[in-house]
This record gives sequence, C-alpha cells and structure tokens, in this order.
Amino acid sequence: MASSAAPASSKASSALQTRAAHGIALIQGAVEHRLEAERDQLMLWVPVALGAGAAAWFVLPDPRGWMAVLLFALAVASAALALARGGRAPVLAAMLALAVAIGLALTWARAERVAAPVLARPAIAWVTGRVEQVEPLPARRLTRVTLAVQAWDGEGTAPTRVRINLDAPAAPAASAGLARGAVIRVRARLMPPAPPAVPGAYDFARVAWFAGLGATGRGFAPVQVVTPGAAGATDVRATLTRHIEARLAGSAGGIAAALATGDTGAIDERDAEAMRRAGLAHLLSVSGLHITAAVGLVMWLTLRLLALSPRLALTGRLPLIAAAAGAVAAISYTWLTGSQVPTIRSCVAALMVLVALVLGREALTLRLVAVGAAVVLLCWPESVVGPSFQLSFAAVTAIIAFHEHPRVRAWFGAHEEPRWRAGLRAAGSLLLTGLLVELTLMPIAVYHFHQAGLYGALANIVAIPLTTFVVMPAEAVALLLDMIGAGAPAWWVADRALALLLWIARTVARAPGAVTALPVMPQVAFGAMVAGGLWLAIWRTRWRYAGLVPVAIGAAWTVATPVPDLIVTGDGRHLALRGDDGGVAILRDRTGDYVRDLLAEAGGLDGAPALLSETRGARCNRDLCWMARRVDGRVWRVLATRSLYLVPSSELISLCRRADVVVSERRLPRGCRGRWLTLDRTTLARTGGVRVTFASGEVATVREAGDAHPWVVAGQQHAREAAKGLPMLAGWLSMLSVAGAEGTQSRGRR
Repeated sequence: MASSAAPASSKASSALQTRAAHGIALIQGAVEHRLEAERDQLMLWVPVALGAGAAAWFVLPDPRGWMAVLLFALAVASAALALARGGRAPVLAAMLALAVAIGLALTWARAERVAAPVLARPAIAWVTGRVEQVEPLPARRLTRVTLAVQAWDGEGTAPTRVRINLDAPAAPAASAGLARGAVIRVRARLMPPAPPAVPGAYDFARVAWFAGLGATGRGFAPVQVVTPGAAGATDVRATLTRHIEARLAGSAGGIAAALATGDTGAIDERDAEAMRRAGLAHLLSVSGLHITAAVGLVMWLTLRLLALSPRLALTGRLPLIAAAAGAVAAISYTWLTGSQVPTIRSCVAALMVLVALVLGREALTLRLVAVGAAVVLLCWPESVVGPSFQLSFAAVTAIIAFHEHPRVRAWFGAHEEPRWRAGLRAAGSLLLTGLLVELTLMPIAVYHFHQAGLYGALANIVAIPLTTFVVMPAEAVALLLDMIGAGAPAWWVADRALALLLWIARTVARAPGAVTALPVMPQVAFGAMVAGGLWLAIWRTRWRYAGLVPVAIGAAWTVATPVPDLIVTGDGRHLALRGDDGGVAILRDRTGDYVRDLLAEAGGLDGAPALLSETRGARCNRDLCWMARRVDGRVWRVLATRSLYLVPSSELISLCRRADVVVSERRLPRGCRGRWLTLDRTTLARTGGVRVTFASGEVATVREAGDAHPWVVAGQQHAREAAKGLPMLAGWLSMLSVAGAEGTQSRGRR
C-alpha cells in the first residue's frame, strides 16, 4: 500500500509542477506579447526609474535604507540578466533596476559632494565675500546678494556661502561695484537655513543644502565694496531690468522684466499672489514657454529676412541657418536670465528640438521628453522632488501624450473645412489641452502648495497666447527700437497687453471658488497618482487605462484625508486650532502674514484665519489661551502660552493637569504636563513642527526619529546649539516658575 501511494503522490506533485510551469509560461507569454506591442515605449521608463531611485533616497530615512534599495536593485538586475532566456521582460527589468540604483547612488553622491558648513546658531557677524549673484527686489525695497565667504568675524564655523538681503537705500550706495565678482564687506544678522515650520511646509533647509547655502539673513548699512565687480551677465541683466522698469511702471514693468531677464522683484506681492491663484504663475518664471517663444521669434525673423535673398532661398539651407540662430537665441536667453536650473532644462529641451528638426525627425515626442528628463536627473538628481521639475515635465508629457492619441489626432488634425470650423477646432483643442494640463498638475499643486486652482485652464487659454504673441514680441520690438529712441509705440502695446494680463489674473483670483485649499496630501497617495499618470501617458495599448486605478485610489485617499485639528510651529510660538465650525484660528493676535498664510495652508483654509482670542469657546489673556474642541463626542482641551512672562506655577500646573494638550515655546515646569500630549521647547526641539488629528490620534512631526539626511542632521545640531545658547534671563524665569512664584500676580485678563 505504501509503495503504491508513493508513485501516486509523485505523479500528483509532478502534475502540479507541470501546471505551475504552464501557468508561468502563459504569464510570461502574455507579458512578452504586451511588451512587444509596446516596444517603442520601453525606453521611456528609464528616466522614470532614474527618478524613482532619486526619490527613494529622499523618502527613506537613513543609509541602511538607501543601501538596502541599492543592493536590492543591483540584485534584481543581476538575477534578471542571469535568468534571461530571450524576450524583452528580463532585459527591461534589468535596465529599470539598474536605473533605480544609478538614480539613488547619484543623489546620495551629490548630497555628499555639495556638503558645506551650516551655521550652528543665529549670529551677528562681519562677512567678507565674493558676490556670486545679485537679485534686485524693488517691490520689497531689497537687494538679495549671494556671497562666497572669504572672511568671517563671528562665532562658530564659518559657512562657505551665504545669502543676504540688503535694504534698498543701502544697495544703491554700493551699486556701482555691486556686481558678480565683486568683493564686499557687510555686517549681517544670519540664521541657519530653516526647516519646514510645520509638516508638509516648504523645506528650505533641503534646498539650501543642495545650493551650498550655509546661512541666510539681513545685512546692515553701510555695505563696503572692497573690490568692484567686472562687467558681465549680471550687469547686463541689471541694466536691462532697470531699463524695462523705467519704461513700464508697477507690476507691468516687473512682469516685462521677468519675461526678458528673469527678475521678478518688481512685481507687487498682491499681483504675484493673484497670478498664482489664477494659475498664471508659470508666466513669471523663465521656462519652456519663454524659451520656445524666443527661439520661434528668432527663427521666424531669420527665415523672413534671409528669404529676401533669392540666392540664399534657393540653396535650401535656410531652415538649417534658422535653427542655428534659434540655438544661439536659446543659449543667449538662458545666459541672460541667470542660467537657473529650470531655464537650463528648457534650453536643453529646445536645443534637442532644433537638432531633431535639422535631422528631419519628429521634434515633439515623448522620447525627447525622456532624454531631457534623463539629462536633468543625471546632472541635478535632487530636482526630482522639487515642484519645478515635476510641474514642467508633467505638463509637457501630458500635452504630447494627449496629442499623440490616434483619436485626438483624428479630431484635431488637419481637415479640409472652412476657416471658421478650423478655428473652432483649434479653440476646442486648446481648451481640452488646458483642462488636461490643469488636471495633470492639480495633484502636484496640492502636494506642494496645498491648493488647487479651478479656473486656470480658462485663464491660460487667453493668457498664454497674449504673452507669447503680443507681450513678448512687443517688448522685443520696443527694446530694439529704443536703440534709436523710437520704442514708445511698442512699449504702449506691451503696457496695454500686460494690463489685460493683470486684469485677467485679478478677476480670476477674486472669483468664488478660484482656489480650493486641501490639507497635506499623504506621500503614498501622491506616489500612487504619479505612478498611475505615468502608466497612462507612456503606454499606448489598452492596458494603459489600468493607470486610472492608482490615480483614483490616490485621489480618493487625498479627499478622505482628514484636516488637522491642531498645528504647532517648530518654535512653539504659533499654533492653529480648528474649531467646531470648521474654521481655523491662530494663537497670537500679532502674527506676520507669512505665518498666517503658512498655518492657513497647512490647515486646508483658503483665506485669513481668525484669532483665538475672538473665537467662541476660547478663553485668552495676554499669557495663556484655553480652548476646547469637540471631536466625535469627546472634548479635547488645549492650553497654550502666549508670552514669556511669569505665570504662578501652581495655577499653571493646575491648568496643565486639566488639559489634554499643552503647547508652549518655553520649557515648562516638571509638573506641567498635558494628559495626552505636551509640546514645549524641549519636545519641539526634537520633533520640529507638529500636526495633530484628534479623531485618529495621529501626531505628525517635521523631524522623524532616525532621519539621517544631511540637512536634517545639521538642523538637529542647530537645535542643540540653540538650546545651549538660551538667554540667561529666560532660564532664570523658568527656574523661578518651577520653584513656585505663588506671589506673582497674573497679568490682566480680557
């Protein structure tokens, strides 16, 4: 019996193995069939994998995680090549895994290569340095100067590169020599690069790390020019900017200067905010739109002028000459506007388009976008987590993928029809493209800025042609005619067009529901939407529509994410509390616009927050605020300090014991602890800003335990140094409070 059972089990096992092998073969065959149908699209995934590797370095917290991903990717690549027996799938898997490893390794290496000393604590020092960049900000009456430090008269390790704001009255005194290459000496109050004030806010410390900035601050007059700067791009930019702003007043001049030189300092902050809310902020930064307009204008003029010569026209070389002129225009425009990374990226893309045209190839394809993205990621891998890279490449990818679709080509391609129908068809194409771009960019805008515009597509339908075909040509003609003193008519045209552009921005920004504010988007939801969008854009067969699933999951996750109930800044001075009515109120009556906007955005509020001292359910005096928030039937009580003045310790400890959450910018007495959470100076030095959701009990912090990114490590050192350097008076007051100053009278209450 046993001997007969063994062959039976062996046969069953063999049958199962055969079925499994057959199933695997069927799956491999189906995958190979899909990949064969998509063979022209496979290489487009290489820059995606590069970007995924770079993003993994930012998402994972420490070298152990980075090394694990690096080794796993190399293992996958090796295994895929070792087990490959023909077909595209193993080769594709090996290529993508290797690209992930390269992207992560490049980002890691670049973070180490750009490492520079970071100021440990706020300081006032004399700084002598060579000017690397000068940015006039006339709307704020400031001039921003970036210095390579040569001499440092201050405490601690000297940063090698600093950025200082100079008052406008101080800068003109030195403007004769304040140019790139100049050596200046200035006394300044400097601060370490700031981490995000609250979870999900802008991380300037990360940006400063890759820019090599060790400190930022404000300089005091007078500015001593030790060695004047030599003439160069900075002088040309400054001269051209001043010339444009002299011809056009106010924000119109600022926008015109931004289009020509990239300087946005003369744009009024209210108008800049209106442009952002209307979805037109991309017009203010020199990018692909501006490079394309400049190259197109130069090529058109070159062709028209050289075609006047029959001899040249008959050679057939005019397109080649025009392309060369366009390349020179792209490079010159990039140099003139300061050679910023987004501009360089757009210049590279424009040059690749010109090369494709010269070679007789189709210029605007996803392969061009992929090559451009790969070049940027290889040179600046950290740009993958920045909004500029994401917005620009997402928009271009969406436009090209949309117009490459066969049905779209059939709808909006060339037709034998009357002009009025062709015009309607072109308008429909522009409208649908605008809507698609808005939908594509919306997740990125929500993730980075916590806002999504609703009318941007309609505004851009008018604003982009107005800027491309009226403002920029009129400005170029005006600058040329100014050489003979006849540019006034062209300046008038540019001024009227810019006035219309500003009217569109202000009108759209004021429209009800122009901007929808949302809370911080979860990283996983954002990643799902990005992955689904890339799947939709890159593939060409019907399985591309499977990308709608992660997009829908990410969107639903984002919408379902609850708004935070309590937001506390990293210094403990400011907090925002959501009331029972859904409104957001802030702690301090005197709060700057920046902090107000920051807390409103983090709380998913479009508009100005209210004051806790004027909110029902809150009791505040000059020193303390007591607030109650009802969530799911439970009342959460929050106690926050509003000043550094003494409060009788017995009263303070009694209030703390009744509160669920206690928030303070100072070190609290030992017995002053909230029943659920205490956020005082000691705790916030470890966590940074905090976001709390009462219903789920979730507490999100800026600093995560074990985060070993270099700018985070530098920030933690700054926090420790700041704790050591606390004013003696504050420490003395804290000790008095702990000892129990029962006789101290509380300040007057409201």
